[in-house]
Amino acid sequence: MDILSLIGLLLAIIALVGGAILKGAGLGSLWSSAAFVIVILGTLAAIFVHTPPAVFKRALGIAGWILRPPAADRAALMAQILEWSNIARRQGLLGLEQQVGEQEDPFLKKGLQMLVDGVEPEQIRHMMEIDLESQESQELAAAKVFEGMGVYAPTLGIVGAVFGLIAVMKNLADPSKLGHGIAAAFTATIYGIASANLFFLPIANKLKAVIGRRTGEREMIIEGLIAIAQGENPRNIESRLAGFLH
Repeated sequence: MDILSLIGLLLAIIALVGGAILKGAGLGSLWSSAAFVIVILGTLAAIFVHTPPAVFKRALGIAGWILRPPAADRAALMAQILEWSNIARRQGLLGLEQQVGEQEDPFLKKGLQMLVDGVEPEQIRHMMEIDLESQESQELAAAKVFEGMGVYAPTLGIVGAVFGLIAVMKNLADPSKLGHGIAAAFTATIYGIASANLFFLPIANKLKAVIGRRTGEREMIIEGLIAIAQGENPRNIESRLAGFLH
């Protein structure tokens, strides 16, 4: 569980609700069906047009990473790679065959299988880097879905505000309707700016950070497997991988 993300989301809600109460606007000021339709549904409409279906589906799939990022323990991963290097030195690369079936990570499993099959080190690096670039590209595209929503929402908030002011202008002869119209216009602006800066953009940036960490772990796997394929001493491998721990 990412405690900081959870605290951040809770504080965002508290900031909006508490701000409305402390400023005397009341909780009712935070709800406007017109603002919701224009800003929230409009943002979804824009992102649906903007995003291919597969990318949007992937974005929904990784959204949970802001609270529960994929488990990672680089120290344990390095220890595992060092164990494989010791097995390879004692039994040869075929001694790692049993380890292949025990891996749940498809990326790691594929690399270990190529190692057992005796694929040349540079070929292993080339094939795994292609997979790494592909996965990173797909995940970053998914994170940018939320970034795109953070771009569209404030603009649609302005659109909602303009609609509210138009309604005000149409009712200048009836002062009793002016206050409601102006309040509705400001509510749309709040929806757009607050959703972008408290939710969509922070979510996008957190996902990018998680993706960057995963990429680093995969680079560590590539370096470790290449070192084993080249027959390096486990102590040298440990020194080679130590930089990934920081």
